[in-house]
Amino acid sequence: MPAVTVDNPLTLPRVTTPDAAVTSARPVLTVATAPEGFEGEGFPVRRAFAKINQKYLDPFIMMDQMGEVDYAAGEPKGTPWHPHRGFETVTYIIDGTFIHQDSHGGGGTITDGDTQWMTAGSGLLHIESPPESLVMSGGLFHGLQLWVNLPASDKMIAPKYQDIRGGNVKLLSTEDGGALLRVIAGELDGHQGPGTTFTPITMIHASISPGARITLPWRSDFNALAYGLAGSGSAGAERRPFHRGQAVVFGDGDSITIRADEKQDSRDNNFEVVLLGGLPIREPVAHYGPFVMNSHRELQQAMEDFQAGRLGTIPASGH
Repeated sequence: MPAVTVDNPLTLPRVTTPDAAVTSARPVLTVATAPEGFEGEGFPVRRAFAKINQKYLDPFIMMDQMGEVDYAAGEPKGTPWHPHRGFETVTYIIDGTFIHQDSHGGGGTITDGDTQWMTAGSGLLHIESPPESLVMSGGLFHGLQLWVNLPASDKMIAPKYQDIRGGNVKLLSTEDGGALLRVIAGELDGHQGPGTTFTPITMIHASISPGARITLPWRSDFNALAYGLAGSGSAGAERRPFHRGQAVVFGDGDSITIRADEKQDSRDNNFEVVLLGGLPIREPVAHYGPFVMNSHRELQQAMEDFQAGRLGTIPASGH
C-alpha cells in the first residue's frame, strides 16, 4: 500500500501550512473504533462510521473499509446483484482489482489506486466482483466504499459513472515533504481533484511518514472526518491517539492536524489516513439497505419500483 505514489514527494506541488495566528484549529470531538463484519458474498469489512452520530456525518451516509485481506486461490469474493437509489457510491481500490457492472450498461474495471464514482440517482441494479484471474490466483485486496448522500433535488437524476484512474489523482506534498496527499475529489489549498460531485465534498488519501505532521486548510462550512487505513498516529492539537480501523470526528474550525507516530508497526511504512469533508445537506434521511431517500414513503416507493423491475433488469450476460 498504496499503489499511487512517488519516490520524492518534494517534486510535487506543496500545500501551504495554515498560519496558526489567523486560523482556527478544529478540535477532536470523538474517536470511534469501526466494528468488523462481512459484506456481499463474505468479504471482510470494517464499518468505518457505524459508531458515529449521523449529525456529524452529513452528507456522508457510511463508509466500509474492504479488507485488507490476502486471499488464497479460490477465496476472492464480491457482491451479488443489488439495487441502489438516491445517493452516490465511491469505490476506491488501493490494492487488487474489482469489476463493476450495472443494469444500464455501465461499469468497468478498477485497480491499484483507481476510483469509480457511481451516481445511482433514480436507481439501477449493480454487481461488484473480482476478476476470474484474481479468483484463480488469490492475492491482496484492499479498498474503500463511501456513500455520499444526494439532496432531494438530485435524488432522481439519471445514473452516471466517473472512472477516475489512479494516474489522474492530484498528488500533493506538505511543505517539508513529510506526507503525500492524493486529492481524489474536491479541492485542497487551490488544488482540484478529478472527481466531480453533486454534493460539495473533499476526499483525500494521505500517507504520512513516521514522525511527520500535516496541518491542512479546511473549509469552515464543511464537516471534517479522518479514518485510519493503516498505521497509527494522533489527531488535533490535543494529539488524540487513533490507528488503523478508527475514525476521528473534528469540531468547528478551518484547519485540521494529523500526526504519525515515530514508530509504525512492522507491516506499515506510513500512517495511511483518509480525510473527508462535505457541505451538510441538512435534510431528513430515510435509509434502508441500498436506498437513501428523504422519507419512509419514498423508501417504500423505491422498494416497489425495484420489485416491479423499474430500476432495471439483470443483463443476459450478468453473473
